[in-house]
Amino acid sequence: MPQASHIVCPHCAALNRVPVERSAESARCGACHRALFDGHPAPVDEAGFERHLHANDIPVLLDVWAPWCGPCRTMAPQFELAAATLEPSVRLLKLNADEAPNVSARLGVRGIPALYLFRNGSVLGQTAGAMNADAIVRWARGQLAS
Repeated sequence: MPQASHIVCPHCAALNRVPVERSAESARCGACHRALFDGHPAPVDEAGFERHLHANDIPVLLDVWAPWCGPCRTMAPQFELAAATLEPSVRLLKLNADEAPNVSARLGVRGIPALYLFRNGSVLGQTAGAMNADAIVRWARGQLAS
């Protein structure tokens, strides 16, 4: 069993080692000293997404959205609520599809909002369409359990 988890800071993208015996919920970044988890999804660009995807030891839940998308705007506050429940065991990220066409193409995004759950850089599950916070949490936990 690992002695520490590697957690990417959502604010400065620094990689942090958090000892397993310490609560990640109260952990702070060694570089910028901000909380590693604040109950909010972290907005990322393509490079930030790659950093979180490949450096985090925890699962990553990605919301692919666009500002012109009505269902995306409807789901945004629900995704925020889901972050408060799923953190610190899952890192929640928001990626604007218009600003990240390479990631959207690589993932095969066909409709937004789209959720992708990753563990160790691999897709565990994906779904599209607006959901409320309870449905997001249930879906993520269900994918992690299987």
